[in-house]
Amino acid sequence: MKSSWNKALVRWILLPILLVSLVVTQPAATDAEVGLNLTVDAAILIDADSGKILYEQNADTALGIASMTKMMTEYLLFEAIEKGQITWDQQYSMTNYTYKISQDRSSSNVPLREDGSYSIRELYEAMAIYSANAATIAIAETIAGTEEQFLVMMNKKADELGLEGYKFVNSTGLNNSHLQGMHPKGTGQEDENLMPAKSVAKLAYHLLKDYPEVLETTSIPKKIFREGTSDEIYMLNWNSMLPGLVFEYEGVDGLKTGTTDFAGHSFTGTAERNGMRVIAVVMKAVDSEGVGSYKARFDATRALFDYGFTQFAKEEIIPAGYQFKKQKDIPVNKGKEDQVAIAVKEPFEMVIKSSEKDLYTPKLVLDEKKVKDGTLEAAIKKGEVVGHVEVVKSEGTDYGYITDVTASTDVVTTEAVERSNWFALGMQAIGHFFANLWHGATDFVSGFFK
Repeated sequence: MKSSWNKALVRWILLPILLVSLVVTQPAATDAEVGLNLTVDAAILIDADSGKILYEQNADTALGIASMTKMMTEYLLFEAIEKGQITWDQQYSMTNYTYKISQDRSSSNVPLREDGSYSIRELYEAMAIYSANAATIAIAETIAGTEEQFLVMMNKKADELGLEGYKFVNSTGLNNSHLQGMHPKGTGQEDENLMPAKSVAKLAYHLLKDYPEVLETTSIPKKIFREGTSDEIYMLNWNSMLPGLVFEYEGVDGLKTGTTDFAGHSFTGTAERNGMRVIAVVMKAVDSEGVGSYKARFDATRALFDYGFTQFAKEEIIPAGYQFKKQKDIPVNKGKEDQVAIAVKEPFEMVIKSSEKDLYTPKLVLDEKKVKDGTLEAAIKKGEVVGHVEVVKSEGTDYGYITDVTASTDVVTTEAVERSNWFALGMQAIGHFFANLWHGATDFVSGFFK
């Protein structure tokens, strides 16, 4: 009896020690997991230049995107302008749909006159600065004829850009229930646009890459719509991180907020400091009490921006002229030289944590169409591209890139190799013949002694 009691006592004494040891010996969380503590449903931070992902949190789950949808409308607008399909000065005449939606001040709008006519530029500024919903629908109708047809364009462009997990039901990002029964055919009364944070970031990435002029408008903190007329309306940018606004953050010049009951308080922001631009996406941000608010989304974005600008920098990983220790040259066939030296053409730079620079090592990837069976055929020009170099992280998490294209730089020949003349090629062939004959004979003879 006493022995059993002692054993039980020992178990109770050892149990807390065992539990503590299990906690202590668990693998340490990554810096991103420990340092940010974001109270959001999803988030992502990328380098806007290369698309390198610097941080992500639940970035592959499709969530409501609300007015961040308007980045797609902006993209298609710029594309239509570029193709000459419409112009900035083109006038839009009101439809019953846009007029009724514009009168609803419970959602973001600039009221439009039923008999009014508005330029595409006016409507675009109302959309980009004030997130005006009727103005957005007006742009969609101008480009495609109807919002229903515009949805077809949105889906097609989403596929072209490589977006995944998306669902578009309108051009604005409103819940369809706010469209007064006039939502596009084929969509549900309560439907709302969806997209994962990673696809939202990819959309923003392509918008800034292809049409960086969008920042000229998204960076405007405040403007008067139709200034100097009886219809003038003061528009305060919903992006409160812009200079002079309540949550100002140095370097912010875009991009698009989004708020609905379903999507919560979301934001796609971009900022540039010291030549480095980042894009941050936060979705359904809440405060420490679990309550969504404008402040919560900007606080989360600030944390992402701070993380990006303080922890990361563009570093030169591989210098120009770098030669690989295990392969400084490539064998040459039918050339005056038996081999040709190769090296990295341009320096390879990448946005990484400065403290992790030594964790990245170069990886040579030869072009198999040129380098067949490990050999180049003469003649070979100096500076001829024979492959590219990528970098591999030896330890820790590497989130990769927002697109399928991996950053790399060319590997080239450092000298020219002329093709041998017919006589030299003939002598080489004879030499190879006798060499093969000799090797065959020696192998045959050595077989007797095995």
